Amino acid sequence: MTMKRRNFIAATVAGLSLAVSAHGASAQEVIKIGVLAPISGGAAADGQEMVNGAELAIKEINAQGGIGGYTFELVVGDVEDRSASSVATSVERLLSNRDMGAVLTGYASTTNFEIETMAEQEMIYMVGAQSPQTAAIISPSPDDFGTIWSLTPSFDGYNTGVLPVIEGLAEAGTLDLPNKKLAIVSSDNPYSKGIADGIVESFSAAGWEITQNELLPFGEINDWRGFLAKVRQDPPALLINTDYVSSNAATFMSQFKENPTDSLVFIQYAPSVPEFLELTKENSNGVVYNLLGGILNTPKNPRAAEVMAKFQDEYGLETGTYGAMLYEMVYIYADALQEVGDPADRAAIGEAIGASTHQTALGVVAFDPATHLALQDDAHVPLQFYQIQEGERVLFSPDQYLTGAFVEPDWMK
Repeated sequence: MTMKRRNFIAATVAGLSLAVSAHGASAQEVIKIGVLAPISGGAAADGQEMVNGAELAIKEINAQGGIGGYTFELVVGDVEDRSASSVATSVERLLSNRDMGAVLTGYASTTNFEIETMAEQEMIYMVGAQSPQTAAIISPSPDDFGTIWSLTPSFDGYNTGVLPVIEGLAEAGTLDLPNKKLAIVSSDNPYSKGIADGIVESFSAAGWEITQNELLPFGEINDWRGFLAKVRQDPPALLINTDYVSSNAATFMSQFKENPTDSLVFIQYAPSVPEFLELTKENSNGVVYNLLGGILNTPKNPRAAEVMAKFQDEYGLETGTYGAMLYEMVYIYADALQEVGDPADRAAIGEAIGASTHQTALGVVAFDPATHLALQDDAHVPLQFYQIQEGERVLFSPDQYLTGAFVEPDWMK
């Protein structure tokens, strides 16, 4: 299938009811769109974004009369703390609904075990996070998972991509590294720990000294001072935190700024969440983060600005990665349904999704048939590096997408 984006929506209809099912559309059949999301718990900011993204796309599509005689209705399953029992309960509830056409999530469980259940039920399932787990489940037998697709690419870039960017900044003279020391902290879940392990391996192989490598229990963390006290005993040039929970990361950054070391601070994912800026305010200035599958908001990708403006108009809020991702997932499913015509033929819809290419807010999404992950390269979904400067996110790498230049943080000068 050649690249396309069917123009289902000219604009969001003003004054549309908050109900996402089509009011008064009795002549049309309703397809349920399930969303698995952490509505309660520490990741609730992400969960609400997921719901908002799916809700907004569904409302737009229904306002234009639906797809081929079908309208959509949103059904939410709260995965709470992301425990296996919470996820299994929500999955069972969604799959028991005979009108369910697709289930979408940014992330649900920490291991993506639910992929197996979705495949057994031949349910369309589009997922965002935990790419290593997705690939590990699917790659031994991709044909058994024809309805499962990930909008997030391989995480290999998270493991190896930080080192060349940091060393590149130093070589360019924009970052003064006082030493080649790294201190890193992660939380005990596959995403955070897996990325931390990859970063440590990458930096160690390049001759960097790892002064601290601490693993903390997954969950709410209100006090990082014990770890930061150890960091201050042997200040590193680079300080990395791979805990993805935005409230935890905000606390970390605020406590670091109480007595900062001469260290560049890199935090995995969390600064991309709007809540992070709300919680940290000026304490966020200077922090660096990266994204795979994040919103590619550059002039070369006008789709991102379009989607972000719609969120601002609808909710009065900036959207982060998962709001835009779920919004795009609904449209990818809608495109495939339009092509196949029959929502009950989920195998054909899954095949259409896998063969499709879409210009999205995240970049150009196409899928690797061997892993069912989104393709990761500068022509598809790039690894993006950002720095927060005066409350704004500045994209400084890769060069073809940059919106500004890296600036050495004030506390390092």
